[in-house]
Amino acid sequence: MRIRRWSIYLVLIFSTLLLGLASRKFAPWLPSWIAAYAGDTLWALLIFWLIGLLRPSWSSKQVAATAWGFAFGIEISQLYQAPWLNAIRATTLGGLVLGYSFLWSDLVCYSMGVLAGYLLEKSKRLWQ
Repeated sequence: MRIRRWSIYLVLIFSTLLLGLASRKFAPWLPSWIAAYAGDTLWALLIFWLIGLLRPSWSSKQVAATAWGFAFGIEISQLYQAPWLNAIRATTLGGLVLGYSFLWSDLVCYSMGVLAGYLLEKSKRLWQ
């Protein structure tokens, strides 16, 4: 059984988080397509790394399926605009995690982010 190296995953999580935040902060200076889609793609990649860290014995397919399902669930939840949920979304952390409004393009970004994590993990360099 392969076990993920938590030290590598912490570096991946931190790096992906910084890149995602930077993609939003520096959006005016980035090409428009990168500014529009990088944050969502990196968000899904971050979810992949987090699940991989929390479930070190899971296969890459299990991690990818769970990350993909979680990301799609969050996006679909944006169709529900209850006042209490919108109050959470109005906070910085709530907005970063839950998003604001449903976009079909986000589903593509999430799929690409999870796929990137899966392919990087399958390179076997991230395993012990």
